[in-house]
Amino acid sequence: MLELYQAEDCPHSATVRETLTELGVSYVIHNPRRPGSDGEVCNEWAHEAMTDLGGKDAIPFLVDTDRQEQRYESDEIVDYLEEYYG
Repeated sequence: MLELYQAEDCPHSATVRETLTELGVSYVIHNPRRPGSDGEVCNEWAHEAMTDLGGKDAIPFLVDTDRQEQRYESDEIVDYLEEYYG
């Protein structure tokens, strides 16, 4: 299962969502906080899960539970998705 920690108005998150859609991959979205370095936490559970899993307070963050992989940075995430799901 793919889980994407993201924000709706974040352009980097949008790039990842578009790639997932183009590849026809199902995924779960979590919205932990608003984008930006001082983004307001809007979902405490998702924010805590994201920081516990990846150790960073940064979006977008992709978790691939089937492959036990995690990626930050939209370019890295897109490359990963294209390699394994393209």
